[in-house]
Parts: sequence; structure tokens; C-alpha cells
Amino acid sequence: MTEDSNEGVDFEKALKELEELVERMEKGELSLENSLQAFERGIALTRQCQKALTEAEQKVEILTREGDEDRAEPFEPNTE
Repeated sequence: MTEDSNEGVDFEKALKELEELVERMEKGELSLENSLQAFERGIALTRQCQKALTEAEQKVEILTREGDEDRAEPFEPNTE
């Protein structure tokens, strides 16, 4: 599997886990400690998904940029 397809799988897995966490928290069946752990994990997953989306947006922008269509540019993800 290529690196790009792994990123897609990681995004999909992170998004699915985030959705499951939200669903469990919305049910209100978690203890306070477990809710805080789920919230912390949710924040980490949200950041991971946002980073993947930003990188994908940058790739699309590079690919659709007008001008030198034959010139390849290396992709350097935002490491913030």
C-alpha cells in the first residue's frame, strides 16, 4: 500500500473512531473519568483529521494551480 493510501485509511479510521466516541459520550453512560479520556482522545482525533484535510487541500491546490502544468513540485505538509 502506498503512503497516500495509508493516509486515507488513517483518516477514515480516525474519523470512524471519533464518530464512535461522540456517540458513546452522547449516550451519557460513561463515568466522568471515562468521559474526560474520551474527550481528550476526541480532541487528538479531530486534530489528526484536520491535518489530513489540510494536507489534502494543499495537494489539490498544487495539482490545480494554473501555469506550469508540466512542472512537478514536491509536496511539503504543514508541520505545525
